[in-house]
Amino acid sequence: MRITPGYSRYNLLLMTAVVLFITGSCSVTRTVADDTKNMAYLYNPVSNPFNARFRVFNDTGNQSVLSVKLFTDELFFTEANPTGEPLASMTVTVRLFNDSQGGVLADTAFVDNQFNKKIVQPEIIIDIPLRTFNGFEYTAEIRIIDNFTRRIVQSFVKFNRLSEYTAYNFKVINPATGTEVFSPVVTGSDFVSLRYPSRQVDTIFVLSYSYFDFIPHAPSMMLPDRTPGREPDQIVTVALNDTLPFMFPSRGIYLCSIDSNVYEGYTFFNFGEEYPGLSRAENMIEPLAYLATADEMKALRSAEKPKMAIDEFWLGRSSNIERSRELLRIYYNRVIFANHYFTSYKEGWRTDRGMIYIMYGPPDKVYKGPASEEWGYSKPVIRSTWGTRYKLKEDMLWFTFRHNPGRFTANDYYLVRTDAPTYWDQAVSNWRKGIVFRLDNPEDF
Repeated sequence: MRITPGYSRYNLLLMTAVVLFITGSCSVTRTVADDTKNMAYLYNPVSNPFNARFRVFNDTGNQSVLSVKLFTDELFFTEANPTGEPLASMTVTVRLFNDSQGGVLADTAFVDNQFNKKIVQPEIIIDIPLRTFNGFEYTAEIRIIDNFTRRIVQSFVKFNRLSEYTAYNFKVINPATGTEVFSPVVTGSDFVSLRYPSRQVDTIFVLSYSYFDFIPHAPSMMLPDRTPGREPDQIVTVALNDTLPFMFPSRGIYLCSIDSNVYEGYTFFNFGEEYPGLSRAENMIEPLAYLATADEMKALRSAEKPKMAIDEFWLGRSSNIERSRELLRIYYNRVIFANHYFTSYKEGWRTDRGMIYIMYGPPDKVYKGPASEEWGYSKPVIRSTWGTRYKLKEDMLWFTFRHNPGRFTANDYYLVRTDAPTYWDQAVSNWRKGIVFRLDNPEDF
């Protein structure tokens, strides 16, 4: 179900957006005051009621279309309304910031919709036009509001109009259903149709890169991030035709460009058949690299029975079988959520944010700036007394991630590494002793 609504819109000019931009080291202890800018719910599945998807298409010279996909089974329907029908009422608001001009507010929009459960489709797509111009980079701040429950989710989508070659000039269609595809992640059995609506293009050049299987260094290690090389392993020329679908059977990175000399375009990622899920034993081995020793990883990779080897690894963390099962469940749930949240040109669990998320858990505080994210983890509260009075001091461990604009994805961030303490060794040690590591309760399960 696709909606291109009539909506109220206010263009605000010459207003500077106030964007919280916290600079600093990879991790540092500081006193934190209460605020309303904490966006930790973005990466906490318990606190995030909507798993909305977003897509941007540069439609004309001064308009981009933000598409928001909602899933009907996540909406709240009630018959407590004048019609007596099971209705859901949703509002989507957008504030568009021009990053190239220092975060100036470039446009705003909002959409109000009601959906009847009896006739609505499983997926709802809302198209929201935004005023944009060539040569600029933008960030869309999106708020999705359930008008009945007052639940609110806020998200940020970065895009640009820097050239005609970017991913935002393409559309990807599912040839079986004719619906637009929001995710660039495909499996070897998926078919997709690639379209370039702006002008007539007869040929697409597919630049293929090998599957990137490195994991990040520990946060305490001052080593540079490893990224794919610029030169592709292969370039394949393909005729562009609406009736001729594409298929990417092997793991890897596939950049589709309208010019063989321009390494820019729409990129597909094949991370395996069950990604972002995790159920096959052979796929559950590699994420253990954050916990296992080199010898243990070698034994796991060469095991004739991978499932038995994984079970033995987790049983070795605790003498209690139920405790070991709970450790395994928590660890791999975090791996799956890291895949959902942080996928870039590599699996989400292999990214810097994925590494921290898996080992430390969902952050207690998240602050987002135009080019960074800062995550805070609570340490034990310090209580100090003075006579009959006392005060509580909240200390945090902070990690800063910088946005890394690249040719493959807009969802790539790298960890800013310093020599400040990260408690990484303690985290690894706790997990290996059968304890889910938490800074504010480091010795408990």
